[in-house]
Amino acid sequence: MIHRIFARRVREKLRKFPAVAILGPRQCGKTTLARKLGGHYFDMETLGSEVRLDAEWDQLADGKKLVIIDEAQQAPAVFSRLRGTIDADRKRNGRFLLLGSVSPVLMESVSESLAGRLGVVDMTPLILPELKTGVMDDLWFRGGYPDGGILDPEMYPEWQESYLEALVTRDLPTWGLPSRPRQTSRLLSMLAAMHGQPLNASQIGASMALNHKTVLSYCDFLEGAYLIRRLMPFSANIRKRLVRTPRIYWRDSGLLHALMDVADLDHLYRQPWLGQSWEGFVIEQTIASLFAAGKRMRPYFLRTSDGYELDLVLDGGTERIAVEIKLTSNPSPAMIDRLNTTADFINATRRVLVCRIARKIETDELLVINLPGWLKRVIG
Repeated sequence: MIHRIFARRVREKLRKFPAVAILGPRQCGKTTLARKLGGHYFDMETLGSEVRLDAEWDQLADGKKLVIIDEAQQAPAVFSRLRGTIDADRKRNGRFLLLGSVSPVLMESVSESLAGRLGVVDMTPLILPELKTGVMDDLWFRGGYPDGGILDPEMYPEWQESYLEALVTRDLPTWGLPSRPRQTSRLLSMLAAMHGQPLNASQIGASMALNHKTVLSYCDFLEGAYLIRRLMPFSANIRKRLVRTPRIYWRDSGLLHALMDVADLDHLYRQPWLGQSWEGFVIEQTIASLFAAGKRMRPYFLRTSDGYELDLVLDGGTERIAVEIKLTSNPSPAMIDRLNTTADFINATRRVLVCRIARKIETDELLVINLPGWLKRVIG
């Protein structure tokens, strides 16, 4: 049985809030984690669950057991009832646990009905610190969804294809995406081809007969569904012109590789975009590990017009970490010099080169380390 690091965050939130929401993509393990906590479980996608929840509400509200409401966005009426029940006894924490995929309905209900009453935990598919040693390349290639191949290699890529098909034909239209399934599938393929690059909405729009504002609005939905991440540029007052366009990354590398028809790891190593795939994988593993540990560090990237760049900048206010990512086991002095030079532009307090080196190199300001070692540092 895999221990999810996110469980600690959920327990912490339940001690502080009357209700907690676990948000994340479908099939990332939210239900499994929640049911391990115990309590009364209701799945709003199951026939009769909403009626039963309504019938037993007063009894559940007066009880001492946790009430778990899965796929809460399917029953928006429950949010106003939650507010009344919570307000009747505001000193009781840890009463309700809501699970849901991000959708306009869910987020609107949360903001209107449960503001100040709800703690939120953003959950991701499996991350490297949660898995046994020696599976880093398997996780990179097949992604972190529990049913997507990391636990059973034969599930890739059929699972990813079915998952995306369900999102395109069912979930995204239900959540309000005003795009035909065929058009959405084409957009997903184009965004996969742009992985690790600046998001050029005008170029995509020209190919799809859409204006750039429509493309950006569609990307909002895809980001809300935890499919993509728009990594924002770091804003710094330096004597260089900065690239201001966000970069686009697929959050799960297995979905990316399935969209790009990558058959196996050997095939992946022959792709011209191999470096961008590894870069996106490291970035997402880092950010997910920060979420799991409850650390507040905002992620950015930095690139100057004359080619100096940092793949990831983690800004925590009093701490600023410059991260460069390389797919090599033998980092050169030139890589380290370039990292230090660019990190000096933003007064980084720590410089990290994440690569595939066997043994770390560490000084007061510099850390050269492999990904498993780096994520252990991140989680602490």
